[in-house]
Amino acid sequence: MNHILMDFVEVTEIAAIASHHWIGRGNKYEADNATTKAMRKRLNQISMEGRVVIGEGELDEAPMLFIGEQVGSGAGVKLDIAVDPLEGTNLMTTGRGNSIAVIAASREGTLLHAPDMYMEKIAVGPKAAGKIDIEAPLLVNMKIVSECNGKKLSDIYVIVQDRERHQHIIDQIHEVGGRVQLFDDGDIIFSIAAAMTNSNVDMFIGIGGAPEGVLSSVALKCLGGELQGKLLPANEEEYDRCIQMGISNPMAPLRMNQLVNSDECLFAATGITDSFLLKGVSYDSGKLVTESLLMYGKQKKAQFIKSVHCYETLFRDSLKNAI
Repeated sequence: MNHILMDFVEVTEIAAIASHHWIGRGNKYEADNATTKAMRKRLNQISMEGRVVIGEGELDEAPMLFIGEQVGSGAGVKLDIAVDPLEGTNLMTTGRGNSIAVIAASREGTLLHAPDMYMEKIAVGPKAAGKIDIEAPLLVNMKIVSECNGKKLSDIYVIVQDRERHQHIIDQIHEVGGRVQLFDDGDIIFSIAAAMTNSNVDMFIGIGGAPEGVLSSVALKCLGGELQGKLLPANEEEYDRCIQMGISNPMAPLRMNQLVNSDECLFAATGITDSFLLKGVSYDSGKLVTESLLMYGKQKKAQFIKSVHCYETLFRDSLKNAI
């Protein structure tokens, strides 16, 4: 897969650039449409047989990259693809930070086919990887993480999405003197934070989207961290959807190797609006500047890539029909 790593960076770069026009314009549909069209076009130029296993809906919900869609040239390595062309749509269309274009890929048959429903998640960095348990009480996991990271319990930072459903989690952390860092939307970059050396985050916990959980698990796999999840089907229809997608016990905890079962996996993301992790797309003297993150499971490292693009060339070659 080494030979196509930069192709995937270009996929998220072109998606981020396509969305740049729509920052702060309040039009979710047009933003998603432009981003998805640009991403799909570049994906189909890659020498691979790709199949979208994590997408944004079914075939009849176009223009999203739908679950089951075949992407790539049709020749080359066979890959499972997980994609979110515009993670943080609300953030981007209202001009706020933390929006990214993101994609992950792994060898065929090694990514969980996660339905679009809620998932309970816990994520940690390399020192605590293999030691946490999503079924254990929160305090038990916090003690494990604090010991692994060489900190007092009162010194660890736990990142949690600012939602009413998480108030009991926040209260438990505060009761033992721990620190909470809240965020609004876009949980992929915040779950990754638990494994980034430039972050003070020790642990991520909460309930969010299952597709985002799989995308995050690839990034954490590449960094030597860990994410565990547990699907939360809200009704019989969602439970049956899990069964149809090959998840025999939808209520069982999902360990790292059930989410992504290969070191031959990659993760790429490009900033759309500024975040702690990536700068957003910027315009400078006829050039567009992007900042991207690339990770490959076999390398166990993160590469930050700054690119300068000629807008006229991009518009002619890749964006003409996207915006």
